[in-house]
Formats: sequence, structure tokens, C-alpha cells
Amino acid sequence: MKKLLFIILAISLSLPVLAKKKDKKKKDEKATYEFTMVKEIPTSPVKNQYRSGTCWSFAGTAFLETELIRTGKGIVDLSEMFAVRHAYSEKARRTVRWHGNLNFGQGGNFHDVLWVFDQFGAITEEAYDGLEYGEEKHVHGEMDALLRSYVTAVMKNKNRKLSPVWHQGFDGILDAYLGEVPESFQVDGADYSTTSYAESLGLNMDDYVEITSYTHHPFYETFILEIPDNWMMAPYYNVPFDEFMDIIEHAILSGYSVGWDADVSEKGFSRDKGVAIIPDEEKPELDGMESEKWNALDKKEKNKKLYAFDEIVAEKNITQELRQEHYDNYNTTDDHLMLLVGIANDQEGNKYFKVKNSWSEKSGPYEGFFFASESFVGLKTVSILIHKDALTDEMKSKLHL
Repeated sequence: MKKLLFIILAISLSLPVLAKKKDKKKKDEKATYEFTMVKEIPTSPVKNQYRSGTCWSFAGTAFLETELIRTGKGIVDLSEMFAVRHAYSEKARRTVRWHGNLNFGQGGNFHDVLWVFDQFGAITEEAYDGLEYGEEKHVHGEMDALLRSYVTAVMKNKNRKLSPVWHQGFDGILDAYLGEVPESFQVDGADYSTTSYAESLGLNMDDYVEITSYTHHPFYETFILEIPDNWMMAPYYNVPFDEFMDIIEHAILSGYSVGWDADVSEKGFSRDKGVAIIPDEEKPELDGMESEKWNALDKKEKNKKLYAFDEIVAEKNITQELRQEHYDNYNTTDDHLMLLVGIANDQEGNKYFKVKNSWSEKSGPYEGFFFASESFVGLKTVSILIHKDALTDEMKSKLHL
């Protein structure tokens, strides 16, 4: 027994020492990427879409919340599920009219949020959190499957004609899961409807434009961007790649956030490191790795070194042609929407954009934000959303705005 007590005492005394060594090691560890902010846009707190495919609503709502900060309204917590509810309802209506030839599901885009704001107004998160189904966070698998089945059943049309109440039944499912939208709610002691609240915020949805850069349509004109989640068939302005990147940088440096529709399903995106890069496979510039040794490595070993994120690597030069190639071959898809809220440099002077995500403030080392390199943004951006005033006068003239 005495021997056992001695061992326990020895272990307990050593724990503080081990903890100190661990803390010291953690403190001494130097991050591979060190970022210095050049310009940062004040924004609202990071939120969590959790297990729902509603990044478009979280990103679009974050964009509007950031605009409200820019226009002097302060931090406002708007409901993401309000936009989700109305977008689902309209999407069902259009899907049935299109005989199912429309992308029905959880996905969407920035203009969906703007459309809901313009048509139905806005509501606070406190008044409408969309959690009527017994969960503390958004979990939409069951609801989405049920809504899909409902729309499919309506289109199969066993009665040989549509029931006049089919859409009312669809909205009933949304009300059961997300909740009925209240006729009135309070903000700072004042009563509002969703439309009067939106009016009080002072945002004009006609002030915002979506822009992209692809060669299969003429530049400086609009076209319906061919992505599955553009179920509204919304028009996008098309500009050359160099000007596209200039628009993004100019907007942020001028104090405007940029809605970012991009592809993060890439080896160059590391959630754990909080960094997104496009390594140059031909010129990695790894320390101690001469070209002969690099060329001798097989593809697996090269990828292991390029995507280890343990040192800064040279990145690929992005061109208009490369962007088009990735788009045409489905290598760049609109799989996630986020918000660009800053520009930073790493310790070697390389440019990055600070990205606000919707995977909670616990995601990654930067409390829900991450840094995307200039190459990553150049190649993997599908489109952007900005305020018209974020454009230069020259670009406004080219786009006839």
C-alpha cells in the first residue's frame, strides 16, 4: 500500500512539470503561416450552419449584416432561416412549373437572400431561429428529404391535375420544422412586421450586383450563370479575369465586404490550418528541395509535400484560360458561399483574403475565419456579390451601371 501511495504521489507531483513542458512546447511552436492584416472590414459574429446545406443563406445574411455595420446600423443579428423558408417555398413552386427540371434542394445563392429581403422583408434571429424540431442547431436532413418527396409526389400528379392546396401543404411542412413567421415582433422595444423592419434597415437590394469572369459569354454584359444552384436564373455581370481580381481588391480596400461563391473542396484548402492555397506543382520552392530531387519524386510524394502546409510554397499563376478550364471540367463548382472581409500578407509578402465562414467560431485556428491566397481566390471563385459603389467609375461605365 505504501508503495502504491508513493507511485501515486510521484505521478501527481510530475503532472505540473509535464503540463509546463507541454505549454512551453505549444508556446514555442511557430505557425507556418503568419498573417499581417492590410485591411479588415468590421463584420458580425461568425455563425454555424451546422448540418444544413444553407451556406448561401448564412453568407448572404452575413453580407447584409456587414453592410448594416458599414452604413452605421451597428451589429444586427438577422435570421438565416427566414430566407431559407421563403426560398424553399418559391423553389417548390418553380420546380413544379418546370416539371422537375430545376435544382430542388438545400442549395442556393446570394441573390436568393436579396430576393427574400426585397419581397418579404427581414426578421431578427431572436424572433425566428427556425428550430422548431427539437434541435439546438440546424439539422435539415429529414426536412429536406420530406420536402423533396412532397414535390415529387405533386409532380407525379395521380389526380391528373394539381390540387389548389398543394403549395399550402408544402408551406405547412416548412412551418412545422422552421416555425410560422410571426406577424409582428419587437426590436429594442418597438413593434415591427418583417416588411417594416426591412425598411427600417435602409438597405436597397437594387444596389447590389453579382459578377463573374468566364470566356463562354461576352465581357461587360450579363448572362445567366450556368450553375445548378442558380435556380432563379439570375443574371451575372461578366468581366475579364484581371479586372475581376481588381474589383475584389478595390472593394475591400474601399471598405466593402465581398460575397464569395467558391469551391473549397480542394486539397489546397485546410480547415485545420485555416489556409487555402493553389500550389505550383512545377515550382514548389520548398526549402532544401532542389529541382532534380523534386522531379525524381512520384506524384504521391509530391502531393504529400505540397499539401503538408508545414512551409510556404510557390503558388500557381492563375489565368483566364485556367479559370475557364476548371469551370468547364467541373473542377470548380459552386459548393460553398462565404464572405471576404479583409486582405492580409504572409511573412513573405504574399497576398491573402480573409474569409468569414459559417462553420462556427470554433472552426480552425482563426475563430471561424480562414485565409485564402490570391491564387486560390483567382482560380476557385465562381462569382462575387458587391455593392455597386464598390466599383470604380470606370467599371461602372463599362457595365452601364
